[in-house]
Amino acid sequence: MTLLSLFDWINEVLLAVPATILFLTAGIIFTLYTRFAQIRYVGRCIRLVKEGFTAKSTQKQSASTINRFHALFTAMATTIGTGNVVGPAMAIYTGGPGALFWLVLYIFFASATKFVEVTLAVATRIKTEDGRIIGGPMQYLRLVHPWLAYWYIGVMTVLFVGFSTIQSNALAEIFAQENVPHWCTGLALSCIVLLVLCGGIKRIGLVASRLVPCMFVLYVLFASLILFHDMQALQRALYLVINHAFYPAAMMGGFLGATLLQAMRSGTYKGVLISEAGLGTSSIAHALADVKNPQDQGILAMFSMAADALLSMLSGLLVLVTGVWLNGGFRSTFIYEAFKLNAPVFGQWALLIAITLFVVTTVIGNSFNGIQSYASITNYRGIKAYTALVLVAIFVGAMIQPRLAWAIMDTLMTCVAIPHLIGLLILVFTRKDLFRKQT
Repeated sequence: MTLLSLFDWINEVLLAVPATILFLTAGIIFTLYTRFAQIRYVGRCIRLVKEGFTAKSTQKQSASTINRFHALFTAMATTIGTGNVVGPAMAIYTGGPGALFWLVLYIFFASATKFVEVTLAVATRIKTEDGRIIGGPMQYLRLVHPWLAYWYIGVMTVLFVGFSTIQSNALAEIFAQENVPHWCTGLALSCIVLLVLCGGIKRIGLVASRLVPCMFVLYVLFASLILFHDMQALQRALYLVINHAFYPAAMMGGFLGATLLQAMRSGTYKGVLISEAGLGTSSIAHALADVKNPQDQGILAMFSMAADALLSMLSGLLVLVTGVWLNGGFRSTFIYEAFKLNAPVFGQWALLIAITLFVVTTVIGNSFNGIQSYASITNYRGIKAYTALVLVAIFVGAMIQPRLAWAIMDTLMTCVAIPHLIGLLILVFTRKDLFRKQT
C-alpha cells in the first residue's frame, strides 16, 4: 500500500460519512439557532461597511489591533486562494458535477458557522503582558476543556504549514505549464512571504486589503467572459450540477462516475477547505479587529463568504462548460487549461496574475495564522524557528506530488474540524448572550 492509497483509504472509509454529516448538520444547526443570520443581517452588514469607510480616516488602533476591514481582508486572504480555483475542479472530478451544488450549499449554511466562530473569537480574546492579542479557537475552546484547545493548536500548527505547501504546489504546477521550474516558483514565493511577514500584522493587513479586491475583480471578470460566451454550454453545465446533486453521475470521457455520497462528501470537504468555516482558522485574524461589539465582526466575516461562493461557482462552471475535467486524469491545472483554450493571451495572463495573487495572499494569511497558533502555546518563543519551517515548507511544497498533498490535508483537516465543531456546538448553547441579543 502506497502512502497516497493509505490516506485515500482513511479519508474515504473512516472519515467520509461521519465528517460530512457533522459539517452539514452543524451548519444547519447554527443557521437555525441564529435564525438565519446570513439573511437577517444583510442590512446590518451594509451599515457596518458604510460606517467603516466613513470612520476609517479617524479611527485609531492600538499597536496590537488592526482596522476591522484589514482584519477582514487578512482573514479573506486565507480563504480566497487556489482553493477557490482548484477546489471546485477537484470536487467535480472526484464527486461529479453534483459536488458543486453541495459545495455551494455548504458555504451557505456554514456562513452561520463562521459567524459563530468569529463572534466567539473576538469575545474571548486575551492580551498578553507585553500587549499582544491572542484570539481564535485556541482561546474559546479552552472554555470547553483545555485539552480540546491543546489538540486544536497542535494539529493546526502542522495544518497551516500543510496549507502553504498545497498553495505553493498549485502555483508551481500552473507555472510549470509556462516552462518555469518548480523550484523557482517555490523560492520566489518563500521570499515574498518572508518580506511581508517581517512587517508584522500591520503590513499583512495592508497588503491583504490592497491585493484581495484586485485579484477578486480580475478573476471574476475573465471567468465571466468565458462562461457567458456560450449560453447553451452554460445552461447544460447548470443542468448537470442540479441533476447530479441528487443522482449518481455516470461515466463520461475520462471521468469514472460518482455516487450521491461521493458528490456530497467531495463538495462538502472542498467547501470546508475553501471557506475554512468549521475549522475556525479565519477567526484568528478577526480576533485582532478593533471593534467593541464581537457580533459586528462576526457579521462581516459571515458575509465575506459570499465571495467564496461566487468564486467557487465560477471555477466549477468553467470546468464543466469547457469540458477540461473529461480530458485525462486528475491535475491541478484544470482552470489554467480552461483559460488558455478559451481566453488566449489576455485571459491566460490574467489568470496567471490572479492565481499568483491568490496564492501570495493565502500563504501570507496561513503563515500568520500558523505563527499565532504556535505563539499561543509558546508565548512567542521560537517564532523565528517556526517561521523558517513555514518558508522551507513553501519551497518544498512546490515540488511534491499534488494528490498526496491534498489527501494528507483532508485527513488533518478532519482531525481538527470534528472536535472543533463539537466544541462550537457546546459553546453556542452556553454563551447565548453573544448570539441571541439584537444588534
